[in-house]
Amino acid sequence: MKNHVALLKQLPAIDRLLQHSALAHSTAPHCLIVEAAQETVDHCRRSILDAKAEQTVCVDLDTLAGQAATRLTEKLRASLCRVINATGTLLHTNLGRAPLSDEALDNIDQVARGYSNLELNLTTGKRGHRYSHIDELLCRLTGAEAAAVVNNNAGAVLLSLTALAKGKEAIVSRGELVEIGGAFRVPDVMEASGVQLCEIGTTNKTHLKDYRQAINENTGLLLKVHTSNYRIVGFTESVSAAQMVDLGKEHKIPVMEDLGSGMLFDLSEFGLPREPTVREAVDAGIDLLTFSGDKLLGGPQAGLIVGKKWAIDKIRNHPLARALRIDKLTLAALETTLSHYLDRQQAIDKVPVLRMLNMKAEDLKQRSEGFTAQLSKRLADTARVELIEEPSCVGGGALPTTELAGWAVALTLPAASVDQCATTLRQAEIPVVARIQEDRLIINLRTVLPAQETLLLDALTAACGPKN
Repeated sequence: MKNHVALLKQLPAIDRLLQHSALAHSTAPHCLIVEAAQETVDHCRRSILDAKAEQTVCVDLDTLAGQAATRLTEKLRASLCRVINATGTLLHTNLGRAPLSDEALDNIDQVARGYSNLELNLTTGKRGHRYSHIDELLCRLTGAEAAAVVNNNAGAVLLSLTALAKGKEAIVSRGELVEIGGAFRVPDVMEASGVQLCEIGTTNKTHLKDYRQAINENTGLLLKVHTSNYRIVGFTESVSAAQMVDLGKEHKIPVMEDLGSGMLFDLSEFGLPREPTVREAVDAGIDLLTFSGDKLLGGPQAGLIVGKKWAIDKIRNHPLARALRIDKLTLAALETTLSHYLDRQQAIDKVPVLRMLNMKAEDLKQRSEGFTAQLSKRLADTARVELIEEPSCVGGGALPTTELAGWAVALTLPAASVDQCATTLRQAEIPVVARIQEDRLIINLRTVLPAQETLLLDALTAACGPKN
């Protein structure tokens, strides 16, 4: 107890700590400097009061000032920062999903650095509409009569349901009542929109007659939800968009489809399973379609809505549309991303997600072999580095059963903890997120941008190499 009291008395006052050269000359906000000093002293005080730790507690002024300076540096670091994705999951929701093209980033930079014609018609000099910047592009790419954009696809579904069927029933197949990320479920979104759920069919089979028998005087919408984040296989049956459109016309009920991730052109040439494109759904006659901008489209987070003009007019004029609208930076990125799709090959070359999807296994192997050779030289004394066959996944609730054949780099650390190495990588100046499998650190280069390879090598060397 006497040792505790003596050490506590030696703790420097906060004012004295602030006058130390490690903190006194800092240009950081004063409130953060004081906070760092207080937290350092508080931590030291708690350590002293821990009987097991009292012999190792240092109350030296220089030491505490250095610790406070380290805390201050951590406080000054932006919470949201760039990360190197070495997991092999292309649309990693926790890592921000789709990276943007260089051209999209340049457009964001230009728009963000000054003023823009966000809602100004430069020809007439009068107030314009923010969505005029992407309306024509979306209609040209999808064949739709009109288009609108909100902050994400869940918002697009909520707004569409509210505008078209609030106070009425929406008929939807039981097998399409999906749950998306963050435990958000279609029935919950429907309830929030004021639309009553009319659930039909079974998990694996829904027939056209099920829709027909459920229609009544309170039916306001026929809803189709593309199960983009899971698959039901085997003894199954579902109703096509064209069949639903015919039924809707017969009873004068609008038909809406949530395409989820959405695709502007067929990706089966990449060896991926055939998925419905937005244009195909438009051509089928669907009144309103919603899909994401930051999944397979490869753009910023946004909820895209296309369809018949009468339906889009209802969307745009609804009060909820303003609450869900996107800002100028999202518009800048989205316009550029959509522009890439005017030429199929340009989209494949410029949109990072499409490049990753199109990356051949042999090309990935060659790239990984070069990386393995460089890393082996750096970690010769501390790790065994080898090339392994390792598939990638699309992620982000898209193409759930699809594995992209490829290769990865595996690190075995005989004298170190793989978990600790992974933690160190996540806490690096430029964080690296990798995978741990069978007590090995797995680095998949499919999701590592070429310009990041040297940074990744340096980070792995610092985290897994010999400690001085």
